[in-house]
Amino acid sequence: MFRTPLLILSLLLAFSHSLLAQKEDSVIIRRIFKEALSDTTAYHNLRYLCTAIGGRLCGSPQAEKAVRWSEKLLGEMGLDTVFLQEVKVRHWVRGNIEKLEVNPGTASGFRLHACAIGGSIGTDEKGLTGNVIEVHDFDELKKLGRKNIEGNIVFFNHTPDPVHYNTFEAYSELVQFRVYGVDYASSYGAKAVVVRSATLAHDDFPHTGIIYYADTVKKIPAMAVSFNDAERLSSFLKSNPNADLLMQMACNEQPETTSYNVIGEIRGTMHPEKVIAFGGHLDSWDIGQGASDDGTGVIQTIEVLRLFKKLGLKPNYSLRVVVFMDEEMAQRGAAKYAKFAKQSDSASGIQHQKHVAAIEADRGGFTPFGFSIDATDLQVKKVQSWKNLLLPYGLYSFEKGGSGVDIGMLKPLGVPLFALVPDSQRYFDYHHSAQDTFDKVNQRELQLGSFAMAALVFLIDKYGL
Repeated sequence: MFRTPLLILSLLLAFSHSLLAQKEDSVIIRRIFKEALSDTTAYHNLRYLCTAIGGRLCGSPQAEKAVRWSEKLLGEMGLDTVFLQEVKVRHWVRGNIEKLEVNPGTASGFRLHACAIGGSIGTDEKGLTGNVIEVHDFDELKKLGRKNIEGNIVFFNHTPDPVHYNTFEAYSELVQFRVYGVDYASSYGAKAVVVRSATLAHDDFPHTGIIYYADTVKKIPAMAVSFNDAERLSSFLKSNPNADLLMQMACNEQPETTSYNVIGEIRGTMHPEKVIAFGGHLDSWDIGQGASDDGTGVIQTIEVLRLFKKLGLKPNYSLRVVVFMDEEMAQRGAAKYAKFAKQSDSASGIQHQKHVAAIEADRGGFTPFGFSIDATDLQVKKVQSWKNLLLPYGLYSFEKGGSGVDIGMLKPLGVPLFALVPDSQRYFDYHHSAQDTFDKVNQRELQLGSFAMAALVFLIDKYGL
């Protein structure tokens, strides 16, 4: 007859314990927030990375300098482990000539704002000239066929759809023409490709990025043209359908070289064999400073470890930052780390480590809204149960979705994956362009992202998934 009162008492005790735990969590999360927003270390580190080192294309001297700087930075933080993970990377060089001119040597001629697309072959010193054929998608190219395309320069002018709130959706529609346009055009006999930059920004800055050549078609050179000049060229072709383009590029592929992922770790106090990994990619395109893509992600994730150290937070699991190399070209750093994750972690002296979670910051350093979660429904619900703790700091979105390029290779291991989700409206104004510079990063927004990462890591570390 005492079961009902005992049950009620048990429920009351559980509820009281839950309230007490939430209060404790709130206090610690508040401490993390205050430190993240008060200390300017992250912002100063980003300034150095962007302005003293600059663009960090894998294989370049700047990438090597950034690796050594990152290793030194982590080494000075008093972490339990700091080590380098060797990666063989491509070494593509842009060269000092990039020219795209309409009707060269004529009264109607004009030069376009353009740049080589990453990985493109170059032209000879004289360049190449051909009639330009405008198409808006691959279906239109197919309809024109070889008889209209062969020996000409294809201009992929797929206009962005402004109705997507999430600008990554608009980008995904545009970027396919940059990545695969060379192969499609070459299969119909084109001699070169020009692509509208994958951006929503109405400006004169061309946006680079990677292309992939298939082994089954002839390699042809490729350039990206700015948003404004894509509009200008399209308008000009309506009254001048036989216009010529002159393309000159000095880009070339050098022999592969050695680079590194940079890894730092705080050892777990209760379960050192279990790892929460988080990171961004150190490499960037060479025409800017690699601030939003992905200097902010690198600095925010390094900052997680600084915050734990500064506040004296002793994690249950091992916390590991991974500064990835080669996200932009071939993702070899991600592949190397995924292979490493499958094996014993001899570098730290702990055998048979298991990843509890992996988090990536690679969507710019803008105001964070929450996290995208690639995990089971039960794991997503558990994260959503923490929402009230994070909502006071503007973090409200915890939905099932994608993660990131570098940590994506951990998915076959069953690792729950997360991506920091900031406001995306300005990201593609800067992405892969000369506009991606330190001055575009807002200090407060950057530090809000550091806090968001650290708060999520704290909760995963305390409650698991």
